Amino acid sequence: MSTSSDQANRRVSIGFTEFVVLVAAMMACQAIAIDAMLPAFPIIVRALHVANENHGQWILTAYMSGLGCGQLFWGMMSDRFGRRPVLLGGLALYVIAALLCGLTTSFHALLIWRFIHGTAAASVTVSRSVIRDLYSGRAMARVMSLTFVVFLMVPVIAPSLGQLILLVAPWRFIFIVCSVFASVVFLWAWLRLRETLHPEYRMTLSRRHIVGALKLVVGNRTSLCYTLALTVMFGSIMAYVGMVQQIFADVFDRPKLMPTMFALCAVTMGCAAFLNSRFVERLGMRLISHTALLCFIGITVLHVVIAVLGWEELWTFVAFQAASMACFSLSVSNFGAMAMEPIGAVAGIGASLQGFASTFGGALVGAAIGRQFNATTVPLAAGSLGCGLVALVFVLLAEKGRLFARHHAATAMGANDDAPADSYGMH
Repeated sequence: MSTSSDQANRRVSIGFTEFVVLVAAMMACQAIAIDAMLPAFPIIVRALHVANENHGQWILTAYMSGLGCGQLFWGMMSDRFGRRPVLLGGLALYVIAALLCGLTTSFHALLIWRFIHGTAAASVTVSRSVIRDLYSGRAMARVMSLTFVVFLMVPVIAPSLGQLILLVAPWRFIFIVCSVFASVVFLWAWLRLRETLHPEYRMTLSRRHIVGALKLVVGNRTSLCYTLALTVMFGSIMAYVGMVQQIFADVFDRPKLMPTMFALCAVTMGCAAFLNSRFVERLGMRLISHTALLCFIGITVLHVVIAVLGWEELWTFVAFQAASMACFSLSVSNFGAMAMEPIGAVAGIGASLQGFASTFGGALVGAAIGRQFNATTVPLAAGSLGCGLVALVFVLLAEKGRLFARHHAATAMGANDDAPADSYGMH
């Protein structure tokens, strides 16, 4: 570990490994609230006497809406009051909202508390600002990739966990498990994580400062274009999550296989993120992410051909999804780091806008693709291909038409993609 890395570790008062796992656990609060619920939608609809079964999707929509909107609020608060109190306050609200979701007897009340649940979960996006406070360049990409590895273990087990809970307890216990998990993360952060934003870098929430920060975030071509690329790529994953239950039930007539196959695809994402963490400091974010994006496009082209010709089988669907999601992992983890790199001076608002755009915008893209479901895998494959092509356009705009170019231009933080591994630190 380099000298700068050691200094960063001392600032958070915990070791590098514990820091990565803690940040990933905070991020995982979002994932468990989404993926553990997937098997329970039909049961909740029946239990709360919802007439239209399709309205069960609103449970996810309400949560994602709160998640997207909440990220704008928490980021600004963290730039003003610091990362630690905002993270702890958001996690506390998450615990309460999850419990109230499990106690409600009305579907409409459930949707309200799910929105609040998502709004509270959005607070954990501040953890990206914590990473940006401490690291930059390839080192930041490495930390984000490592947190992504741990974070992706949740989608591997969450649907199966939800299904297991339903075998032994009512659906309400899924929310209780979410609350317990967040309580553990809250205590861990409260005991071990120190403030990472120095007082001199805290912003006032005046109109002038907020507008200035927004101009910096939106006005930086690299940050804006990579955020938009991240958004459309996230839309492909949201389409997959929204359609996967229907695909296994209506296309392959194997609904019980969904949790296992869902976990298999998530494993490939985790493995890809781990490989990225091992090689990104050596190869650079651009080489890895641009190659992964081109591979994603190539894989989805083949998937569209197979699906359109009617050759789709269960094994081909899982193979194509696993491969495309691995490429997704290699691209977006670096897209996020490159989008944050030039705006470290306003990392809180930057993470908020990035999170809002990727979550809310990605959910809209995913919903648009999901609406095209026709009892085949063609809409998902074609939608994913479209997302990849649009993301490529944004990447070309960010890089002025050149892929794989080594990045030498100084950022707002004075760091660059090809800086050595020890060139990161605080503002």
